[in-house]
Amino acid sequence: MVHQRTYLSTRQAAALLGLSPRTLERYRVTGEGPVFRKLGRRVCYVWTDIDDWANGRRRRSTTDDGEPGRVQQFGTGITSGA
Repeated sequence: MVHQRTYLSTRQAAALLGLSPRTLERYRVTGEGPVFRKLGRRVCYVWTDIDDWANGRRRRSTTDDGEPGRVQQFGTGITSGA
């Protein structure tokens, strides 16, 4: 396991997530990706931040929008509270 204070480069973080480094770069611009740190000109990630971000993207099905307590009714496009 990687120690939480080990800083990972964009390339290393992307490899852990199975993404391209370019995707992580785009996510930094749009705010969609994991938390990162700027150390001077260097961008780096911490393992726990990557893991937290990945866990926040867990889904039970392809129709799961990630909102707790909301279930999309299959084939209807209607989302209701559970």
